[in-house]
Formats: sequence, C-alpha cells, structure tokens
Amino acid sequence: MNPYDFDYLRKLLKDRSGLVLSAEKQYLAESRLLPLARRHGLSTLAELVGRLKTELATSQIVTEVVEAMTTNETFFFRDKLPFEHVRETIMPALIAARAREKRIRIWCTAAASGQEPYSIAMILKEMERELTGYRVDILATDLSTEMLDRAKAGIYSQFEVQRGLPIHLLVKYFEKAGEAWQIAPALRTMVQFRSLNLLNDFTPLGMFDLVFCRNVLIYFDQETKTGVFNRIARQMTDDSFLILGAAETVVGLTDAFKPVMDKRGLYAPNLAARQAARLGPAAPIVRYAAKG
Repeated sequence: MNPYDFDYLRKLLKDRSGLVLSAEKQYLAESRLLPLARRHGLSTLAELVGRLKTELATSQIVTEVVEAMTTNETFFFRDKLPFEHVRETIMPALIAARAREKRIRIWCTAAASGQEPYSIAMILKEMERELTGYRVDILATDLSTEMLDRAKAGIYSQFEVQRGLPIHLLVKYFEKAGEAWQIAPALRTMVQFRSLNLLNDFTPLGMFDLVFCRNVLIYFDQETKTGVFNRIARQMTDDSFLILGAAETVVGLTDAFKPVMDKRGLYAPNLAARQAARLGPAAPIVRYAAKG
C-alpha cells in the first residue's frame, strides 16, 4: 500500500469511527483489509481504496472496512474489579437511591460480542432478591453489526467461556450448543443490543444510572475522547456512575466526572461542574458611578 492510500484510509477511519491509526500500523491495515478486498473481487489494497473513493457515499464496503479495523477484544468479567464495583458499591447505592421509581438503566457503550453486558446480567440475576420489584434495563451498543449479531445469538466457544467465566456461572447460565455454549434465554432477554457510532448524538438513548465505557476510547485522539465523555455525561443522572478501562482516565480530558474515592476506574458526575454548566457564564458585574 502506498503512503497516499494509507493516509486516505487513516482519515476515513477517524472520520467515520474516531479510530486513530498510527503511521506504524500500516501492517495491521494490510493484514485486516486484504482478505476483505479479495472477498469483493479486488486483488490489491490500491483497488480497495479506489472503490472506497468512488463509492464513499453509498457503499456498504465503507462499513465493512471500518468494522474490519475495529478491535473487538473482550471476555467475561474482564479485569474483575469493575464487576466487583457493580456488586459491592454501585448496585447497592442505586437500589437505595431508586427505591421510589424502582428503575435502573445501564449502558455498555462498546459491547463487542456481548461478554460485558452478559456479565452484568449475571450479576443482576445473582442479586434477584435485592432487586425484587425493580426494572433494570441493559442497553449494549457497538459500531460493528457483525459483533452485535454474535452478541444477540449469545453463542460462545469453549475458549471464550473459559476466559474469565467462573465454572458455577457457566453451569448455571449456559446451555451446550454442539461444540459451543449458548447463554440462557432469560439472560439474553435482559439485554437490548443496538448499533451506535460513538461519534453520533446520544440524546435518543435517554438517561442512564450506570455507564460502562471500557477499553474503547484508548483508540481515539484527545479531542474525540473529550467529546465522547461530555456527551456521555449529558445522558447520566446526577447520582450515576461511570466505569472506564484499567488504562483509561478522565483526567486532563473533561471536568464532567470525578473519581470515586478508593475505587479504581470508577467515576461519578462532577456536580459542581454540572451546576456551573446549567447556570452558564456569570453575568458581568456592572458598576455605576455615584451621582454628585
């Protein structure tokens, strides 16, 4: 791939998905996109770029290129600590705070093949007694329609269920499906999957009490991260929670959130910043000279 074609792909990916592909990642683009090109009857990446340029506005191939370059690494109960926060800190707080309306809304912003939202669903199932009378909605979104189709089916290989999933939960919430395992219908119905580009407006999604935004913004530049954080903040209630990945932070990016003390990776809305935003800039002080 010549440098001009690679630069075109880099700009396309950033504009369409927010993904920033560094200059040294040309090998990654070649390894992921050449099989896609061949599926479309194109023998080289130069031909693929030519197709993108001529059919940019309408071609499904643009979507396929973006999805091919998206990293979808995930597994059940990934990193453990965030799910401990859910069990021990977040859900008890939300159950108490929502005692009147008895409704809690959770959003997984980058669901990939579904392991994260289904991990949350298993936690909620284990807390059924505490959640008696509550309605808990889980919305799981992702850019990749291919990943969302996998997530909706809820079918995972032996390797996938061995990554992070405790054996007692496998036995309790999965059924054998040939050589694979399928998550139980009761858990599949707990999660609504929806296609979403994190560069788009979140307003139609409504308000949330807990947002998982883990291991996705690491691929974005600083300006894009700030925009995503600020738009997420507008969809969160005052007493809600945000969970980021182990290598992610809001520090230096936005004042919309503040860390929760002694809870690594857990954040809450910064109410002072939120109130200041609601009030807008302070009115100028007008001084009048005394009349003689």
